[in-house]
Amino acid sequence: MSAATLNRAASGTAERCAVVVQPVTFMRVLRSEWIKVRSLRSTKITLAVAVVLMAGIGLMSAAITASQWSRLPAASRASFDAVSTVLQGHQFAQLAIGVLGVMLVSSEYSTGMIRATLTAVPRRLPVLWAKSGVFAAVTLVSMTLASFAAYFGGMSLLSSRHLQASLSAPGVTRAVIGAALYLTVVGLLGVALGALLRHTAGAIAALVGLLLLAPVFVNLLPSSIKSAISPYLPSNAGDALLNVHQ
Repeated sequence: MSAATLNRAASGTAERCAVVVQPVTFMRVLRSEWIKVRSLRSTKITLAVAVVLMAGIGLMSAAITASQWSRLPAASRASFDAVSTVLQGHQFAQLAIGVLGVMLVSSEYSTGMIRATLTAVPRRLPVLWAKSGVFAAVTLVSMTLASFAAYFGGMSLLSSRHLQASLSAPGVTRAVIGAALYLTVVGLLGVALGALLRHTAGAIAALVGLLLLAPVFVNLLPSSIKSAISPYLPSNAGDALLNVHQ
């Protein structure tokens, strides 16, 4: 076999074995993060838990209120808010969504997968934006569906006592969609804490402290300081968004 023939054979083999390296773009980073999110079993389970908590607790709260309405004190009846009643599940769903946001980032550091991610995308910010964008979209869609399920199911139960609130009533649509937006923001807060602390337990502890313990601590402060800080706490902002005064 001649040298020219060998060179042509080697050249053909090199062409077949050549790997085409695609440039790193934000859309490709988004696609890779979407693959990560939908391929993790923990993501599906935690989202399912959040949906069940959001819809299930709202239905349970509406059923209990309807069954005990005749025995409630007059003050409780006067201050009753049908929308906040059926959306009470957000107080529990926020923990599931926040923990999922933390784990979305911190799990990569604990397993070492972050090395492969940053090898493919050396800059950290595009990775963080892509994670946040994909997670926000998934959370917003799933929690919007859960919020409307809680609303329609809860109002059907409250209608037996003529306590239902129409979706066209002032502030009702805002509250139902606002519940999903609030949970999305809590999830992004979890993502931020996971990216800052890079430790699952520490980030979850910080998240729980901010959502549950901070309001208790602020209530112990003098009224002048309390009134200045309280509106900016995530849980208080969420409650104000979901509260509809009929």
